[in-house]
Amino acid sequence: MPKTGIQNLLVVGIDTVSIANSAKSAGYKICAVDYFGDVDLRRVCFEWRAIIEQKPRKSCGKINLKFKPEAFLKMAKSLYDKCETDAILLSSGLDDYFDVLHELDDLVPILGNPPKIIEKVRKKPEFFEELKRLRIARPETAIVKNVNEAKAAAVEIGYPVIVKPTRSFGGASVRKAQNPKEAEKSFLQASWISKEVLVQKFIDGIHTSVSFLASETDVKVLTINEQLLGLHSLYQREPFGHCGNIVPLHLTDSISGICMHIAQKISLYFGLKGSNGIDLVISKEGTPYVMEVNPRFQGTLECVERVLGINLVELHIDACLHGSMPTIKEKRATFCTRLILYTPKRIIAPDLTAFRKVRDIPVLEAIIEEGEPLCSIITEGKNRSSSFRKAKRLARSIYNMLQPA
Repeated sequence: MPKTGIQNLLVVGIDTVSIANSAKSAGYKICAVDYFGDVDLRRVCFEWRAIIEQKPRKSCGKINLKFKPEAFLKMAKSLYDKCETDAILLSSGLDDYFDVLHELDDLVPILGNPPKIIEKVRKKPEFFEELKRLRIARPETAIVKNVNEAKAAAVEIGYPVIVKPTRSFGGASVRKAQNPKEAEKSFLQASWISKEVLVQKFIDGIHTSVSFLASETDVKVLTINEQLLGLHSLYQREPFGHCGNIVPLHLTDSISGICMHIAQKISLYFGLKGSNGIDLVISKEGTPYVMEVNPRFQGTLECVERVLGINLVELHIDACLHGSMPTIKEKRATFCTRLILYTPKRIIAPDLTAFRKVRDIPVLEAIIEEGEPLCSIITEGKNRSSSFRKAKRLARSIYNMLQPA
């Protein structure tokens, strides 16, 4: 049993399978509020709720139409008494919905960063102004509310620019614009998701993340990770859509050191706690530019655990409650890949329960719409190429099983 005094955890977010598995392995009783309600989540939870209702021969719909942050709050309230919840763990999806986070925290304390801290690191361009004071590289950014403002900001910043919603997840509706016509089109796409839109200098380079643990006085960088975005082979239709990660990413000692210093500086300045991540782009000149902070558990969780041989939920709770930082043994010669598969067409979900390396398993014969997430794959190897190759091979096998709905 856990030694923290906490026994019952409520995990909340779009995709909670990896956190729930980690918490279960650490000995906690788990309830979850999740978008998908996948088969493997149900296996480890005492109680669960999901935004969509997966049933055989029933469509799961489109996430951009069905995602409602208030629904997560409503379901969390419905589980509160049943689960005798001691604390909430956050997954992705609610980072930018501060009102919802405050209500969740009022219901049960969020174990990690409180909403006021989350708001400080998620509100842009205010966050980037703080980075400027800290002398941390970040892309020039403006917030706009109409097409004319977007085009004016793009000219002032200088093309090419990135245009994206202020509230989004998974890289949805993020576009690169190289001229006023593209800036206008990109703004219209982004404004469909959020009224305020970010125009940001495009940084060409390696998409990277840093996973770290933090307490009030200390920061422990765990891994530097490669981000996989916009992979057409996985039927990701968004050019910057999230497709997974490879852990670790090998960089020069100098660049790795800068990334670690950035994580430590941001964490201590903003008072981050527990498991956090920072997304960066390392330019062709070797400069890491901060894109955003993910002040909660990240999609790299299982890969980080496998590479380092740790339980991240357990370490997160220790850092938050006791301020303790782990001693990580010398890293094993292990690379871990997580691929997120998307559907090439409207399909009937096959039986994926027999695959040990598959996560986020949909209900058998549920109908998944074209371009929606199908499942995740987790593979290990002695180097990056072998780990990635195994994942791609399994992805092909799964795609060959798909039948049109």
